[in-house]
Amino acid sequence: MPAAASRLSDDDLHLFNEGTHHRLHRHLGVHPDGDAGAWFSVWAPNARAVHVVGDFNDWDRAASPLSRRGGSGLWEGAVARVGHGDIYRYAVTQADGEVVEHADPLARHAETPPRNASKVWWAGYDWADDDWMATRADRQGDEAPILLYEAHLGSWQRGEDGERFLTYRELAEPLIAHVQRSGFTHVELLPVMEHPFYGSWGYQTTGYFAPSSRYGTPEDLKFLIDQLHQAGIGVILDWVPSHFPDDWWGLAGFDGTHLYDHADPRRGRHPDWNSAMFDYGKPEVRAFLLSSAAFWLEEFHADGLRVDAVSSMLYLDYSRGPGQWEPNIHGGNEHLEAIDLLQRFNRMVATDFPGVRTFAEESTAWPKVTAPVEDGGLGFGFKWDLGWMHDTLSYFQRDPVERRYHQQALTFRAMYQHAERFCLPLSHDEVSHGKGSLLDKMPGDDWQQRANLRLLLGQQATVPGVPLVFMGTELAARGDWDVEGQLDWSRLDTAEGAAMLRYVAALNATVRELPALHAGDHRDDGFAWIDASDEEQSVMSYLRRAPDAPDVVVVLNLTPVPRAPYRIGAPSGGRWREALNSDLEPYGGSGMHTNMGGVDADQVEVNGWPWSLDLVLPPLGILVLVAEG
Repeated sequence: MPAAASRLSDDDLHLFNEGTHHRLHRHLGVHPDGDAGAWFSVWAPNARAVHVVGDFNDWDRAASPLSRRGGSGLWEGAVARVGHGDIYRYAVTQADGEVVEHADPLARHAETPPRNASKVWWAGYDWADDDWMATRADRQGDEAPILLYEAHLGSWQRGEDGERFLTYRELAEPLIAHVQRSGFTHVELLPVMEHPFYGSWGYQTTGYFAPSSRYGTPEDLKFLIDQLHQAGIGVILDWVPSHFPDDWWGLAGFDGTHLYDHADPRRGRHPDWNSAMFDYGKPEVRAFLLSSAAFWLEEFHADGLRVDAVSSMLYLDYSRGPGQWEPNIHGGNEHLEAIDLLQRFNRMVATDFPGVRTFAEESTAWPKVTAPVEDGGLGFGFKWDLGWMHDTLSYFQRDPVERRYHQQALTFRAMYQHAERFCLPLSHDEVSHGKGSLLDKMPGDDWQQRANLRLLLGQQATVPGVPLVFMGTELAARGDWDVEGQLDWSRLDTAEGAAMLRYVAALNATVRELPALHAGDHRDDGFAWIDASDEEQSVMSYLRRAPDAPDVVVVLNLTPVPRAPYRIGAPSGGRWREALNSDLEPYGGSGMHTNMGGVDADQVEVNGWPWSLDLVLPPLGILVLVAEG
């Protein structure tokens, strides 16, 4: 059993009640208390009484009362004979006398759904990722390559012919092998926090301090992250401070009142998901959420948090019509308390966890999402560029014959690509609810669909921004993502699936090996058009640059018609090596349209550039050429 945790001091209480305590997990919930057994502490300011019930007292609602801690709203007390693994709840007597048994909001572990009680959990874990943690800030710095593989653990791979969830420990070896083989630098996990409804994919969270027991214990998840770190792979966790479900045993109505959510449904109900929204203006709720974020970074060594549904937090009128929302004190639609929470969150992460990155799923034109808080920004490390996703997929779904009329869908982003630090997501949202896979969205016959997908992934990886790819895309998956099943691993036994994985690995390797494709993402001079105007032939080319690194030229032929010869401008003379050609046979291409490994620049001005390259452009292909001097 670990050493007894310190109880909340008067200073801790002050910080809690003013909303600035960021480590509530060290104090609230259940902690060992020496000979007394365990010390319980829970926030329920409007309760008439709170008792602990569980295995240790035969679920007797009168056996283990807690006492109020002054005017703090906290109830606390010692309970005897409590052991590791015991099941418990808080029996909360509401103002009207009704008693409701709730799970512990700060539980470290929970029963496996559909059961919902909390578990006393005092196990320890010895980390072995010191090397990773010591170098993380450099591995995730502004000039480092970050390539995200988004995965849902319950449907990535299963046991017993797809019938059983694999545990976190069982997933470690195959997940590491696959990520290393495909060349990604990071895994981004859909929420692993406990959630009652599996079909929510984890986005209806009840356990803000407990990993889902569907896949094992907290130590099992720590093992998975530890092993990923030792293999040189970072881990980003999805985190959902925007809303929570109404399950009676959870946070909803915890002390008989709207404790965690706002009492006014115009601020307390999420219209899209019919769930409760946190009351961000309540100091103790701020402390709860900030402590939850710190918990996953501190206890689980997460390398980043992706904050879900930020747009719904920022706007009081999000998905609401006239009369369904109330303006802020200035008469605007900005949710001032939510903005304050997000700024506090990013400031805490930057101060307490150097090198950790934060991501905002934010779909509007809200300014300065990734600007520092001291400059009036929200302080995120990256913003999901959902405009890029929408425009790009819309373009690629068109028949190539029509693309010459819509090339601005790909070129427009250059107007704003440095306004924020962007993540470019091809996420789970694009392959669910009848949308089909990315491969299914591509036009043409099977060969053209796969060529289009290679071209799409190539464009995503070579423009400024951090690319994110959802699991299955690298296997050339077909059909919707099925959360109730697993990836179709038999795709790797097909020529098409194996070829797509080879291509994704080669593409990721190219990005990692050429600094111009990642270190220049946040620089105004890191991207320049060579030619964005050849709409008639649906060809575009651009230059990528980074300090002290060779220049890189990228050319996209967005039709199935090979172009040869095709001359584009270049910034310098000498040899330009073909670092990547998506049409090579090992990737499923024709292998007929190559530049024999590279070309020599001619001192012929084209597109306003002093040199030029005479190229063979493969059909529906991308070329990446690097200057060799």
